[in-house]
Amino acid sequence: MSAVQTIAASPRLRTESLRGALLWLTGFSGAFVFIEPSPYEFVATIAGLLFLLLGMSVRPALAPLLLLLVLMNIGYAVAVVPVSDQSKPVTWVFVSAFLAATAIFYAAMVGTNTQWRLSLLLRGYLASAFVASLAALIGYFHLLGSVSDVLVLYGRARGTFNDPNVLGAFLILPMLLLFQRAMAGRYMVRSALVLPVLLAALFLTFSRGAWAQLVLAGTVLMALTFITSRSAHERLRIVFVAMAGILAITVLVTALLSVGEVSQLFSERAALEQDYDTGRFGRFGRYGLGADIALEHPLGIGPLQFWLLFVEDPHNSFLNAFLSGGWLAGFCYLALAVITIVMSTRFLFVRTPWQPLYHAIYAAYVGTIAEGAIIDIDHWRHYILILGLLWGLMAASRQYVAAAPTDTATSLRPATA
Repeated sequence: MSAVQTIAASPRLRTESLRGALLWLTGFSGAFVFIEPSPYEFVATIAGLLFLLLGMSVRPALAPLLLLLVLMNIGYAVAVVPVSDQSKPVTWVFVSAFLAATAIFYAAMVGTNTQWRLSLLLRGYLASAFVASLAALIGYFHLLGSVSDVLVLYGRARGTFNDPNVLGAFLILPMLLLFQRAMAGRYMVRSALVLPVLLAALFLTFSRGAWAQLVLAGTVLMALTFITSRSAHERLRIVFVAMAGILAITVLVTALLSVGEVSQLFSERAALEQDYDTGRFGRFGRYGLGADIALEHPLGIGPLQFWLLFVEDPHNSFLNAFLSGGWLAGFCYLALAVITIVMSTRFLFVRTPWQPLYHAIYAAYVGTIAEGAIIDIDHWRHYILILGLLWGLMAASRQYVAAAPTDTATSLRPATA
């Protein structure tokens, strides 16, 4: 490279380094959402504005995501009008619009320098998960005296989150990434040190949804990694790591259950149905009542109105979309979930440099959407991040295939295309 080329390239390198630093910080700030607006909102806004100022395009492949998110938020905006005298529903709509914008940002920004940007964002996410897990363990075992009380809720670890259920769900993707590294034979020592911390924190959230999500997402990831492995040796290592992981989880859970209060709360939470799940006005009973209301109100009843009628929120993201934004938001939310699953599945077997990370993000999305049937995930920052990244990687994979030589591109195309 000539001196002139070096001088011209340096500003670009510095600019990309700044982008990378902001992406890491955005991923890291995702765990600190115990106040609103949270540090995440400020960092994500700064990152998004910087990327826009320095140049970022929304590819045509992202049009379905953009269209469905816009229509959903139009539904929310229309439904909030009758209750606009209440500040919380109005704030809820603004937060929804902001999160939709961040989804587009994540999808668009991985269109360039995909592997590097994705890696930095996920490294920040993983670091934040470790910090949040440490905070959860410190709080649960009262290692900082009275300060520890703010890190637990109803005897369940919540760390740097408002809700133990959100902490548990937040930890799934980082755990999948660590599990994936172990199956690939990389960073074995680091994974062996960090993964137990995240597992312990997840267990102590006593979130049944998060426990189930880990099992589902972990199974999906292991199956994908096994199927796409290139050799029998790799498949043997995957089986070995899976067996070792099950053994390690068993030992860890057994050790935690030896603590009296852990064992007592676990016996209560391990039941498939809690008292508040059953009955006409229980969690599942409210689904039917909410469905009746949704059918009677095509424009919805407005955000945060359901709990005024039945004491609690719907605890079902699909139902909540219909209630909060009417049929427009509800059908768009349902369509977004279905279209995302169908389209993203087509790219699972495309050989790209980021294929392993794509598998982990895909598995995390499947698990999160499944949990959305029993809890409200609409405003989970990490759900929006996963959604945006999945769409962005689909677009990047499509571009990667198109740019490959003809003979290579044939082998890279989705098997189901």
